[in-house]
Amino acid sequence: MQVAVALAGLVPVGAGALGAVDRLGLHAGSHGRYLSGLLLGIGLVFWASIPTIERRGGAFRTLAFVVAVGGLARQAATAETGWPPSVVLPLVMELGVTPLLALWRERVQRRVGHTGPPTTPG
Repeated sequence: MQVAVALAGLVPVGAGALGAVDRLGLHAGSHGRYLSGLLLGIGLVFWASIPTIERRGGAFRTLAFVVAVGGLARQAATAETGWPPSVVLPLVMELGVTPLLALWRERVQRRVGHTGPPTTPG
């Protein structure tokens, strides 16, 4: 599971970083860079959860919810824009991969038996 989250995180981290420095060729201005920064942040928090993923339920569920809501908004926009190829991978990630990873993480937590908040070392 940790490897799957690390690999899936390449999408928001990579696209977010490239968009934040305007290397995607979108020329979306400050709002586009802001949204890319949010995407980068979401990916980084997903990555930060990897070492203790079985104890990061709250953060993981929250991020998965945010990503899915964004995906639903993107899907609604296809009524106006159609289905350009550039929308397929993001929708697969937002409405498929991310929710499935969140469900898998819940299953891991139940198997491990950890239900409390994360513990701090020391």
